[in-house]
Amino acid sequence: MKSYEVNFDGLVGPTHNYGGLSYGNVASQSNSQQSSNPKEAALQGLAKMKALMDMGFQQGVLAPQERPDVAALRRLGFGGTDAEVIQRAAKEAMPLLVASCSASSMWVANAATVSPSADTADGRVHFTAANLNCKYHRSIEHPTTSRVLGAMFADQKHFAHHAALPAVAQFGDEGAANHTRFCREYGEAGVEFFVFGRSAFDTRYPAPQKYPARQTLEASQAVARLHGLKDAGVVYAQQNPSVIDQGVFHNDVIAVGNGEVLFYHEDAFLETEQMLAELQSKLAKVGGKFQSICVPRSAVTVEDAVRSYLFNSQLLSRADGSMLLIVPEECRGNERVWQYLQSLTSSGGLIREVKVFDLKQSMQNGGGPACLRLRVALNETELAAVNPGVIMTAPLYGTLTEWVNKHYRDRMTENDLADPQLLLECRTALDELTQILKLGAVYPFQIN
Repeated sequence: MKSYEVNFDGLVGPTHNYGGLSYGNVASQSNSQQSSNPKEAALQGLAKMKALMDMGFQQGVLAPQERPDVAALRRLGFGGTDAEVIQRAAKEAMPLLVASCSASSMWVANAATVSPSADTADGRVHFTAANLNCKYHRSIEHPTTSRVLGAMFADQKHFAHHAALPAVAQFGDEGAANHTRFCREYGEAGVEFFVFGRSAFDTRYPAPQKYPARQTLEASQAVARLHGLKDAGVVYAQQNPSVIDQGVFHNDVIAVGNGEVLFYHEDAFLETEQMLAELQSKLAKVGGKFQSICVPRSAVTVEDAVRSYLFNSQLLSRADGSMLLIVPEECRGNERVWQYLQSLTSSGGLIREVKVFDLKQSMQNGGGPACLRLRVALNETELAAVNPGVIMTAPLYGTLTEWVNKHYRDRMTENDLADPQLLLECRTALDELTQILKLGAVYPFQIN
């Protein structure tokens, strides 16, 4: 039976704005308060989805969230009609309104952690929505995320869904941004790789001093238990605290893996040699041959990696066994990074080609190609059980492009967020989107 890695990309929401909400994310903070272009952002993301589909990769789409989140503002004490809630929040607590309008759900690498059926005890694909409790604007996402994933992967024979972990610091969970999987074939048993920034209970692990470590060891262990993973098929590794303090807020900003290959920066991890040896040993036991590509700091500094998002790229396996790297335009704009990539692809190694995409609207808010996608390994039977409305096709691309052009603004500032009309625009657009993607009622305004 054939198996695939399907990339489900986040569709950028109508309230895409630069709120500067993510402390520790250099791009997010440095572009705070600039004017954004939601329409351009959504079209850039859709263009990437279609390009990958045209290259022969399996591609899906994951819907954005309702914003502004009026229900969240009500929980914080703002009352009245929806319009009055928004106007009062704008007058009394603008930072809370900005947080309630964040379109950060576009970065669906944080939506959940996914374990394929070949790894799990019950032979189903398991999803655990990430609690994202380190940042308030992201912590409000998981209820809708769970409903959307449930509508996409509804067949309980093939798919199992878990609620987000307890929303406390000890179980901070950032989803697939700190998780990857190594395997010989996507449908075969593999090794799941969990990267954490700190331990909540074990003081032997050092912690960063400047920026928060968002993922805990305890959260990663809990997800592995929920998914029924065997110890022989799991490796835990600690992210280097010093790179977190340089703006590497998730592991996918400093490393990316796929198939049997890990592409990483020299300073990405603590105890690197021990970790590589464990990955090699465990993957070998299930028939795989682990390989790694280390980018030396002498060629690319951590600062270069953060500014270019070299590692927040998509590493894709092609039919001939070679690998393709999808990178943002910012990599070409960084002389050292681009020089390294040219030497990498000309060396005849594992990564044979680099393709560049313009994702400026996402990049300026702190997310690149890898942030925009959630990877789900599926066999043929499981893929057939996925809601067909969310699988990218040429007609769906055309429909979504028309939908964006119809509903999205081409300019968004902080002042625009206080416009009650924006909520109506967003709800109208999302109601139409659920019909396009055949999701049913997944948003609070459709349920309540």
